[in-house]
Amino acid sequence: MSTQLVRNYEADGILPPAPRSATGYRQYGAEHVAALLTYRALAPGFGAETATEIMRAVHNGDEALAYRLVDAAHAVLHEQRLATDAASEALAALAAEYVDEQPVNGPSLLVGELAHRLGIRPSALRVWESAGLLKPTREPGTKYRRYGPEEVRDARIIHMLRQGRYYFEQIKPVLDGLRRTGSTEALRTAIAERRAAHDRQTKAMLYGAAMLHELITAGERPGESAPTAPAP
Repeated sequence: MSTQLVRNYEADGILPPAPRSATGYRQYGAEHVAALLTYRALAPGFGAETATEIMRAVHNGDEALAYRLVDAAHAVLHEQRLATDAASEALAALAAEYVDEQPVNGPSLLVGELAHRLGIRPSALRVWESAGLLKPTREPGTKYRRYGPEEVRDARIIHMLRQGRYYFEQIKPVLDGLRRTGSTEALRTAIAERRAAHDRQTKAMLYGAAMLHELITAGERPGESAPTAPAP
């Protein structure tokens, strides 16, 4: 870690202000080491921005705010888990259309019409096309994009997966498997990976919260001022 990064942490409120020596040099002690360890434990699970806000609250003596920030982050993760579960059920229903090999009915849509139906910007559909996820046809003469029933179905799957924060490289094999053979294996794998990511974040948040608890309560125990990092 560079000395400039340490200074940046202090300027951002991650570390408490460091006293200066008679010659003007910063003097860092055990409380600064404890704060640094706590921030680095919080950041992987809570994200750098929230971890910074938590540390600022602690240094400002506002423990209640720090607790609220922790609770809010857990609530967001819980909502993401619920969204993954809901998307899993909806995607399974859409994927069944591939497995059943039923002809897909419905009108072809222009880019604006499909975007409106999905509740997204038309530019998102063009990005998906550039990524090789969609292949709309073109109207003769006008060259307007037309999305047939199959493309509309695929766009719905892409939209659900993107809402679940799946990357294009994760979505492509899902669509390829469904289009070629009706296989849902890649879809099941993608959902399992997302749930595993939720679990990893929860574990990281618990570790960060443990370090935060040590930091907050250390001053309440006689003779203690700095926590040591527990084994992750």
